[in-house]
Amino acid sequence: MEQLERGIGDNRQTLPRIRVSEKAFNSLTAYLGGCGPVDAEFAAGATVGDVVRRFGVPYERVYLVLVNGRDITSGLGCLVNLDRELEEGDVVMLSGPALYSRGYGAPVV
Repeated sequence: MEQLERGIGDNRQTLPRIRVSEKAFNSLTAYLGGCGPVDAEFAAGATVGDVVRRFGVPYERVYLVLVNGRDITSGLGCLVNLDRELEEGDVVMLSGPALYSRGYGAPVV
């Protein structure tokens, strides 16, 4: 377990960690080395943005993010919520635009 910097008055030996699983689809599979799940450990309080940054995925290429199967965008055509905090055991799925999707300018039916 990696030791992280502690704040003043924090008597813990290490900060709490969480394990989450990431999956990538469509054009983002190259960033995670395929579409199979990748398990990673983060500091407690980590966000979806931390996952995106850890794997070097350019933010503008992220079209859809599902956390435990639920879409965390606020609506059609809205930006992805990178500030969403993660919990132990969460599954984060990242997707780039799919062919015939609004990401490529096609209407979604």
